[in-house]
Amino acid sequence: MKRFVTLVALAVGSNAALYQNIKDVPRVNFDFIVVGGGASGSVIANRLSENPLHQVLLIESGASHQGVLETTVPYFHPFLHNTKYDWNFTTVPQTHLNNRVLDYARGHILGGSSSINALMYTRGSAEDYDRWAEVTGEDGWSWDGLFPYMQNMESLVAPADNHDTEGQVDPSVHGHNGPLKISLPGWPLEIDDRVERTAQDLGGDFSPILDMNGGKPRGTSWLQCIVGGGERSSSASSYLTTSVLARRNLHVAVNTRVTRVIPSSPATQNRPHAFRIVEIATALNPTASRIELTARNEVILSAGAIGTPHILLHSGIGNRATLNALDIKPLVHLPSVGQNLTDHALAMVVWHVNSTTTGDRLNNPKIMAEALAEWNSTRTGPLTSIGINHAAWLRLPDHSPIWETESDPSAGKDTPHIELAFDNSAGITRFSGFFTGSLLAVASTASRGSITLRTSNPFDQPNIDPNLLSSPFDTYAILQALRKAREFFSHRNWNGYILDVAAPFTNEIIDDDEKAVAVLRDSVSHQWHISGTATMSRKGEQYGVVNPDLTVKDVVGLRVVDASIIPFIPAAHIQFASLIVGERGADLIKESYN
Repeated sequence: MKRFVTLVALAVGSNAALYQNIKDVPRVNFDFIVVGGGASGSVIANRLSENPLHQVLLIESGASHQGVLETTVPYFHPFLHNTKYDWNFTTVPQTHLNNRVLDYARGHILGGSSSINALMYTRGSAEDYDRWAEVTGEDGWSWDGLFPYMQNMESLVAPADNHDTEGQVDPSVHGHNGPLKISLPGWPLEIDDRVERTAQDLGGDFSPILDMNGGKPRGTSWLQCIVGGGERSSSASSYLTTSVLARRNLHVAVNTRVTRVIPSSPATQNRPHAFRIVEIATALNPTASRIELTARNEVILSAGAIGTPHILLHSGIGNRATLNALDIKPLVHLPSVGQNLTDHALAMVVWHVNSTTTGDRLNNPKIMAEALAEWNSTRTGPLTSIGINHAAWLRLPDHSPIWETESDPSAGKDTPHIELAFDNSAGITRFSGFFTGSLLAVASTASRGSITLRTSNPFDQPNIDPNLLSSPFDTYAILQALRKAREFFSHRNWNGYILDVAAPFTNEIIDDDEKAVAVLRDSVSHQWHISGTATMSRKGEQYGVVNPDLTVKDVVGLRVVDASIIPFIPAAHIQFASLIVGERGADLIKESYN
């Protein structure tokens, strides 16, 4: 499939309003230096540079998204993994997954992971964000506090096929004039009607709901994605448009690595360290010379839930003992840096089907070439889709035996425990043939991991440990997700279409707790939703990394605005939360410098 991408790469336009090297950036007095041009960082750069009096520098380690076809075509999102547009991280061996080492794709490109992810746009429950407000003591992080930002950042647009969406989405809970385009699926799947009829017939937690993004997501609903006009709407393409990049006070440097933040003034008895200097490698290699740039107001770390703690730790901000062990001079003792890593466990089950027209047809080079020609000509067709049109968000029953030993990790009764996303192909299993099945995810997870340093070299990958399935609750929940998927596809509406379940599962294995969990431990991965590694907490709390206004505790001049600040991961795909953190974070910064 890659060869077809290369043939039409010129179909995507480019813009030269970016600096390819930090040496080319004009040396002005920057008010704000934003480190990381991902989902949150692109938002911050846009919003802060709205004020022409603010000189803003955005530094991105990866390349520009411009001209990269795979980040524009929605269906091509997996093609960017294990490329130069991916950080190509790997985890440490996962103790509860038979010591498997997992790839951990993160976007190494302007737009960050919003440029390479699976595009799903899900908010989670209102309770998820109300819990943020509760633990931080700041009502602005509640659902109601964040709702105006949701309206301002979104633009609900027509799907790529312009079909009538009445009854598939609630326009009243969405914005219509924001930079981020979201839409319903623009390519029908042959299972759509069966999915809807089955959800209706099964009822209960499967019951159809109008819009999963209205604050109460439990049930089955049409999926929304960051797609507009048949193209991905990443944070880069949405917030760093040609007109935004043309602002005289916004400077964007790509292919530029920030290695540390450095004190601009030392701590005294009455004043904490000020961190307003960034150390930058002049080339993307560990032996490159370093330069330093200073922000008059603040440095804002938006390097993501891996990059942000990595920079903080190398800067001497973290656990004093572990920093000393690596000969990194401790400057600020914040033991929570890198802790509380949270991600959703993910697996998949598929069934052979009595069809040769599933999404698996696109594995045929001729059919893929035809689909790409259609997309290139009209921005329509199967490549405007991700191959998933519906998802179901379910809770475990109140009488589940797991509650005898484990507490409920969800934010409340309106918050799901598990997610099923119905795929009309082999999906992430990559099996050969024709399939339909479901992604299985633990939406409310209890497992916690960490980011720690391996060495004192900022160019060395850190230890990434999501610690998946370390909680008995998560293991139980992913098992129940597997069984709920079988219940769904065993309904009479699938008679004549669904055949036998694909290996490594059998019905016998699914029925047997021990055997099913053994298979899951061999197949579960993460959902690429890493968060929580620089978590926010109430001001004055001993745990946590940032205050509710996202300023780093016990220092001045330094703020974190990205998914690392999230105290509890929402029961949703993390993209929305990263964007909303960027939007509110920008306002918090503006309020400080009005």
